[in-house]
Amino acid sequence: MEYEIKGETLPVVICNLKSGEKMITEKGSMSWMSPSMKMETSTNGGIGKAFGRMFSGESIFQNIYTAQGDGMIAFASSFPGSIKAFVISPGNEMIFQKSAFLASEAGVELSIHFNKKFSSGLFGGEGFILQRLSGNGIAFAEFDGHVVEYNLKQGQQIIVDTGHLAAMSATCSMEIVGVPGVKNALFGGEGLFNTVVTGPGHVWLQTMPISNVAGILRPYITV
Repeated sequence: MEYEIKGETLPVVICNLKSGEKMITEKGSMSWMSPSMKMETSTNGGIGKAFGRMFSGESIFQNIYTAQGDGMIAFASSFPGSIKAFVISPGNEMIFQKSAFLASEAGVELSIHFNKKFSSGLFGGEGFILQRLSGNGIAFAEFDGHVVEYNLKQGQQIIVDTGHLAAMSATCSMEIVGVPGVKNALFGGEGLFNTVVTGPGHVWLQTMPISNVAGILRPYITV
């Protein structure tokens, strides 16, 4: 499979497949394709994994596209932001925010990932349940706004405002900590909690989470 990511604010990834190659995506993610692509809707892995995907923010059903002869298929982002490609392999697994998964080669497996610390689930904008990608193949994720990357060494930490953590290597860990000082928490305007990511591993941060956009627009929406 060869691919090309086009566009800036509203990107699309165009995948060129050889006969027999497969792509997996969530419901409604396909934008356009050649007539040689055959679609099949499946729970892909059984009911257990299907419900796991549902809890991680994805659909129970996945669409499998198979190239019958050389073919092309495109997947576009659903929100202004970025599409990133990740090479998934044993020992190189990824953790995504909920609903970040866009599409992947058939060898990639999408499952749920639980934060080890329960406080992360109660107070973190990333939620108690995240997405874990394992197996073998290339996966594509869509993130909100632009993406900034950091490589954390063993024990190195970065403090992230709630919702800006887009993805991280599975070797990283995260926890939620309160903003120090009552005055800072109540009047600082930065919320009550931050996400602390600890290395080793790579971190992808998004500049404009959709939750922030919703918060900005809320005062202007009248019912």
